[in-house]
Amino acid sequence: MTKEWARAALSHPAFTGISRAHLGGLIEELAGPWTARCESALHERRGGNRRRRPGAGPKHDLVCTDRVLVTLVHLRHQLPHAALAELYGLERSTITRAIGEIRPLLAARGFALPDRLGLRLHTLADVFAYAAAEEITLRIDGTETQVRRPRAHRPGRRAFVSGKRKQNTMKTTTISDTQGRTLWSGADRPGRMHDQTAMRTEGIAEQLRLHPDVRAEVDEGYRGLANEFPDQISAPPKKPKDLEDVPLTERYGWREMCRRQSSRRICVEHANAEHKRWRPLQRFLGRREHYSATHRAIAGLVSDRAAQRATHRKPSTALVPVTPTTR
Repeated sequence: MTKEWARAALSHPAFTGISRAHLGGLIEELAGPWTARCESALHERRGGNRRRRPGAGPKHDLVCTDRVLVTLVHLRHQLPHAALAELYGLERSTITRAIGEIRPLLAARGFALPDRLGLRLHTLADVFAYAAAEEITLRIDGTETQVRRPRAHRPGRRAFVSGKRKQNTMKTTTISDTQGRTLWSGADRPGRMHDQTAMRTEGIAEQLRLHPDVRAEVDEGYRGLANEFPDQISAPPKKPKDLEDVPLTERYGWREMCRRQSSRRICVEHANAEHKRWRPLQRFLGRREHYSATHRAIAGLVSDRAAQRATHRKPSTALVPVTPTTR
């Protein structure tokens, strides 16, 4: 199969997971940073400025378009590098190097901002500043992805064993808005670490103190944050002691409050489900040190599509004075 045929086939949305229009914009966005990265590597290798005109010397086996394509296909379906190399008629090491160049660029893009074309969120501070400005109630939740087990007798081997799933996992925290659109996803930690601890090490407590008007909906795993910031963090109501002995009205009231809180928080679960459609986040088969960049690259691509969904605004119920008509 020639490179032209491989490029035409792999550009289909079934392979890349994104539309062709999105793919074209992504290639245009990454072409500049990739070229600058190549020039920087050549400058460091030469130890000075170039002596020949730009474009001289051996050509790349894969141009920027092909490198973006193979990276997207690998992120979408987790195809082996050898399979992609066979499609292009190249060595596996060439595909591995191409993916290693494009994946960090995708991870560094950040997350698309709804209703703000061209603006992106990169850090937790950006998310809280955006939520404070737009008066958005955040939804926070953690998710786990199974990863390869460390070799035997390696120090820290048990750090990845999840107490909930009883598997070797990596834990990631996702923040979404009220419509399930991903605003931020990160805080990648070994699976043994608690959800709340992962977010505390990322600095969420400091952001809550800096933005006292920001509100968030969380699950039972963030009970400590809810106790520390009761006016900002909403967690499920505590279960009454001796539930079978309490009055029926109190029991039904507790269940109804849990149902309503879960209904408000479920949209972040939908955001995590969008990420899980990409095969590496169902079960990651690569090296664990590449998981963080892979996850952020996928979450950034998912946020591009989610940000295109229209914002549903509830109509105001406030009374508005009406100017009387004159006859």
